[in-house]
Amino acid sequence: MKYFVTGATGHVGNVLVKELYNRGHEVTAYVLPNDRNEYVIEPYTNIVYGNILDYSNLEEIMKGYDAVFHIAGIVEIGTGKRKKLYKVNVEGTKNVLKACQANKIKKLIYTSSVHAFEELPKGEVMSEPCEFNYKKVKGNYAKTKAMASDLILNQEDKNLETIILCPSGIIGPFDYLLSNTGQLFVDYLLGRLTAYIKGSYNFVDVRDVVDGIIKASEKGKDKNVYLLTGSNIKVKELLDQISDITGLKKIKTKLARGFIYVMSYFAELYYAIRHQKPLFTHYSIKVLGSNHDFNNQKAKEQLGYETRNINDTIKDTLEFAKNHYLINVNGKWRKKQVK
Repeated sequence: MKYFVTGATGHVGNVLVKELYNRGHEVTAYVLPNDRNEYVIEPYTNIVYGNILDYSNLEEIMKGYDAVFHIAGIVEIGTGKRKKLYKVNVEGTKNVLKACQANKIKKLIYTSSVHAFEELPKGEVMSEPCEFNYKKVKGNYAKTKAMASDLILNQEDKNLETIILCPSGIIGPFDYLLSNTGQLFVDYLLGRLTAYIKGSYNFVDVRDVVDGIIKASEKGKDKNVYLLTGSNIKVKELLDQISDITGLKKIKTKLARGFIYVMSYFAELYYAIRHQKPLFTHYSIKVLGSNHDFNNQKAKEQLGYETRNINDTIKDTLEFAKNHYLINVNGKWRKKQVK
């Protein structure tokens, strides 16, 4: 099969490209010009350069493929980048959809998010949504993913099959661009993380998400949504697990949610000045206190979706963080220059 992948150097994208290659498929990666992380996928794919905001370029390049995996997008847990989020996540997705239609692509598999649909009250379990309504979700990122998902779900070209995947919080190895959650692992190892807030979230291994995406391309039904979720884990449990694996001191200081909520806007400024991915933002604090009980039975039954033990994921995430981002000097971790 011939596949076209947008967002190929991102966390999900680079793992997807390699897995498609390992399964014997021909893969073309659509990569931004001057992308410094293109080296991670070079042995596994044909690389073409462009931007999903440039429709004419996208339409010209996207010819002769069996399916398109649309992964490209901006993940943002801060309060900024509103216009850029809309441009990339919504207008970019619209361009990918139009290019698929113009080039008579048979199948478009879009990776959305569990935040793209309405959150139910705590105590209720969330399954695949019947609609994506940006008015029913909170935060700029969630709203743009809802808009994009609605475009894909309700497109009217009968010759194009569309499938939407909604993963939860993605963690795992091969996080070359260092996601917000990946930053947490690095900060813990560097001793920068000294306190936590009460909360929990649903995390899923990037390798399980990729396997689910590929299975959806093979077995998924047209105009269907599948939840690719994993395990619920409390923030304190996650941090204690990191401590148990590394032997580093446990974090015992718990910050009051009200205090950190008020300070979250200042925290975003602090992270911006230090050129680091933010951890505790206004939005992320809300998410950690939200309902994240998901039912992924549909993906298990129709796709054969499986997830590994979250403890194994945490171990592998730490191992990658140590090998790729850090160096041990006299028993202490230090940040190293990354290619």
